[in-house]
Amino acid sequence: MMMKVVIATDSLKGSLSSVEAGRALAAGIKKAAEAEVKIVPMADGGEGTAEALVDGMGGQWEEVLVTGPLGNPVTARYGYIKDKKQAVIEMASAAGITLVQERERDIMKAGTRGVGEMIRDAVERGCRDFLIGIGGSATNDCGTGMLCALGAEFLDREGKHVGNKGEDCGQIVTIRLNGMMPELKECRFCIACDVTNPLYGENGASCIFGPQKGGTKEQVRRMERMHRQFADLTKRTIGKDVAACPGAGAAGGLGFAFLAFLNASLEPGIDLVMRAVGLEECVRDADYVITGEGCLDAQTVMGKVPAGVARLAKKYGAVVIAVAGSVKEEAYLCNRAGIDAFFPIMPGAIRLEDAMRPDETARNLNRTAEQIFRLLTASRSG
Repeated sequence: MMMKVVIATDSLKGSLSSVEAGRALAAGIKKAAEAEVKIVPMADGGEGTAEALVDGMGGQWEEVLVTGPLGNPVTARYGYIKDKKQAVIEMASAAGITLVQERERDIMKAGTRGVGEMIRDAVERGCRDFLIGIGGSATNDCGTGMLCALGAEFLDREGKHVGNKGEDCGQIVTIRLNGMMPELKECRFCIACDVTNPLYGENGASCIFGPQKGGTKEQVRRMERMHRQFADLTKRTIGKDVAACPGAGAAGGLGFAFLAFLNASLEPGIDLVMRAVGLEECVRDADYVITGEGCLDAQTVMGKVPAGVARLAKKYGAVVIAVAGSVKEEAYLCNRAGIDAFFPIMPGAIRLEDAMRPDETARNLNRTAEQIFRLLTASRSG
């Protein structure tokens, strides 16, 4: 009886996408075994999520010129799945920290307007269902910039429009939502969010993530006060008290904006992606599930792709095998998380830059998969 194998790996960042890694593994498996192989692109809500979802759902890419985190124009892209009227967006494409040079990072000046411009473009294209990853931000503006781009108005004491950068949070005294796109009421927002931080407090957006985005101690203290003020004003204006909700502090308070103003749901990225690409249906009758990522370590079991895939695969009794570019000592935790066995793909010592070459990585994945399935085939026939 032909074995069924599902390949559901994360990308190997800097080397191969999820689909490319899957193809290399599939080719190796077919050298060693008669098998039905299904490749399911995967990601955990961070970098590469949009690519995995677009590949997995047969979408296309749309490019749009938007406002970058510091007000400069940037070309962002998002996935468009036409038949589902669905958009797949990574906020980092418009407001990510990698768009800002380290010496220019400034949580007081950075904003999320470009994220709202991406959403607006998708809404005007007909999208009503949104899957959005909010990792890797350069911002700390409570999502006010995004909301401005969608038609919200934030006014200061003089009646001037503010809200496009972090420092504006403390100036807002009036919130007007009459001008927001009416189509937003028809939209559903599912947000991939792997942090549980509240908007403010010792574990809030400013205190935990502000320094990583260039914030000084004084700026962090100021932003903390501003976030409290904005949350209080939001509660008084629209009756939403979500500042303490897990994930409200994600992406500098962008999670708060989605919860309070767009009635979004926040969930772990791996769960959102697995559901979106229909992984459960694929693994239901699988004999083997192959997963992996660039490095297996203690972080792998904390919401990363291999652990999420293993959890789902074990529900249906599949054997789970993981492969990785490198394997740390603490990777033994992966066995406790449902991964039956894991294998590093490197055949020997090699320079990192050579190891990460796409052709080298693909060759190593191919070889490793072939040898794993030669053993599995021998054990089944014996």
